[in-house]
Amino acid sequence: MKFEGMIIGVPTEIMHGEGRVSSTPETVKKMVAEGATVLVQKGAGNKSFFSDEEYVAAGATIIERADEIFAKADVILKVKEPLFNEEVGKHESEMLRDGQYLITFLHPAAPVNREPMKKLRDTGCISLTLDGIPRITRAQTMDALTSMSTVAGYKGMLMAASYMTKFVPMVGTAVGVLKPANVVVIGTGVAGLQAVATAKRLGAVVTAIDIRPAAAEQARSLGAKTLETGVPAELAIGQGGYALQLPAEWLEKERAAIRDTIVAADVVICSALIPGELAPVIVTEEMVKAMNPGSVIVDIAIDQGGNCALTQAGEEFRTDNGVLVSGVKNIPGMMPTASTWMFAQNIYNLLAYLAKDGKIVLDREDPIVASSLTTINKEIVHAGAKKAGL
Repeated sequence: MKFEGMIIGVPTEIMHGEGRVSSTPETVKKMVAEGATVLVQKGAGNKSFFSDEEYVAAGATIIERADEIFAKADVILKVKEPLFNEEVGKHESEMLRDGQYLITFLHPAAPVNREPMKKLRDTGCISLTLDGIPRITRAQTMDALTSMSTVAGYKGMLMAASYMTKFVPMVGTAVGVLKPANVVVIGTGVAGLQAVATAKRLGAVVTAIDIRPAAAEQARSLGAKTLETGVPAELAIGQGGYALQLPAEWLEKERAAIRDTIVAADVVICSALIPGELAPVIVTEEMVKAMNPGSVIVDIAIDQGGNCALTQAGEEFRTDNGVLVSGVKNIPGMMPTASTWMFAQNIYNLLAYLAKDGKIVLDREDPIVASSLTTINKEIVHAGAKKAGL
């Protein structure tokens, strides 16, 4: 059987505000049926509304403490990168061991993860990052980044609406008409398109910005206006249709082209990502300082560094001119039931793809492995992390 003799660990997520869990009773049942022993930490699914009793019924063993799971498991399945576990008194990286597998979102190119990546490297564990899964046909069912982007785009726009000090739709009253909000969405991949669709449903006037012609066309199909950036298609489109990192001179031209539109916006949703690399800084400090008081920026690209120069990872603040900038890092974790269901399917499909006769087999020529493998043999091998200076 595929997982015969394999011990798979599912610890509780410890990031502040994180409600997801890496496996559901449904995916646990499939792993157990293929020969795995699955250890689930007590209460791991509570915030996603999956009970311990459901996990037990699926064949899991409930374990009280995270350190016991880390000590026993061959493979650790997580949602977010290793963090300090206050209950145990140790960083999760310190509980990993040489040769143990870790599959999770690591965002290895993000500046805030530089030191955590070094700590992870030194454990000797073999880690794979889910944000590195390539957009190819046979990897679609493993593509957790796309799944979570769907949630982030939807929830990010709802967050922006809640932060606003005025209506999103046009509202007619006895004393006059209130104009609809102007929403600008930067990057119309999966997250951006969901943000566009949600903003349109709320009644906003939406402008979409994407350097890829096909992505801009998709935004128009949802009712958004699009802004021409002037970036040539050959510089904009990478493998699988993802955006490429622009040369510095073209990034400056893009900023100049969109500057007035950003300044006039009531809401800016930032969702432009480069797979496995640092997100491009598109909204400059000067733009933010020129925006109207009460405007809102929700930077859902923050896990990879963010698209706004002022965004602070995990923080929300108002600038001196009254613009609210949100760098909340775990937006999909704010909708834990739906996002957990999708995530658990993605991570199970990746594990099932890698496992053969109870062992994980890594073919480093395989594009799925090559783009997601992050640390092995006490080295950081992820291309984006290395490009970022690790």
